[in-house]
Amino acid sequence: MNRLHATKDFWLAALRADGPALWDAVAETGPDVAVGTSPGRTTADLAEHLTGLLRWVRATVARGTTDRPEPQAPPGDGRPAWPDALDQLRRELTGTIETLEALDPDFPAWNWAPQPKRAVFWHRRVAHEVSLTRWDAESTAGRATPIETKLAADGVSEVLDTWLPAGRRVGPADVQGVVQLVATDAAHEWFVRLRGEGIALLDTGTILDSDDHHARAKATGTASDLQLALLGRKRPDQLALAGDPRLVQALRAG
Repeated sequence: MNRLHATKDFWLAALRADGPALWDAVAETGPDVAVGTSPGRTTADLAEHLTGLLRWVRATVARGTTDRPEPQAPPGDGRPAWPDALDQLRRELTGTIETLEALDPDFPAWNWAPQPKRAVFWHRRVAHEVSLTRWDAESTAGRATPIETKLAADGVSEVLDTWLPAGRRVGPADVQGVVQLVATDAAHEWFVRLRGEGIALLDTGTILDSDDHHARAKATGTASDLQLALLGRKRPDQLALAGDPRLVQALRAG
């Protein structure tokens, strides 16, 4: 895997770009339109989910503790009217940026992944959640634009180094082999070894050229298309595939 060296400032810049674009698409679409990339959900559901998640992040990350937070109580006053829902989403997007900007990346903060419990996890996670939701909202509005290349490449890495090791894998778990992912627009590639339910991300920066990866599947596409496929927004066959397609399907997270 090529190292990306993304930073807090990079993720905050992505949030500042994707947040307003997300809000515009949601406001344009209206509350009752089905979200084609998320069956069974409407635009109002999408806005409510993201508003609640951002509110939870703001309350949780700033606690200064790595203890698991108490479960979030469901809202008791029902779904707000659509203008109020849009206003709440706008305020949470703005407030979340302000909260994350004030936090040092090494500030203690709980997370659900098997990695250091630091605020930087949430700088990265929120940036990707908002960019993905922006894509969902724009797709629903009929005008989706790709996820920015470097952000999408980091999003692929996040699936492989965070989602899958945390057990958030929804693809088949009975396959074995090595998958090669190639981002054509980012000069990045990833090798992932699957052993049934086990997964290992191979660091191509330390593997000798003479080493045989024994790749049994290869998926090639833009960084945006790779990330969207790994997170279930696009079908694997929308990528250029070689080898066993079930190995690529096994990397799907959710």
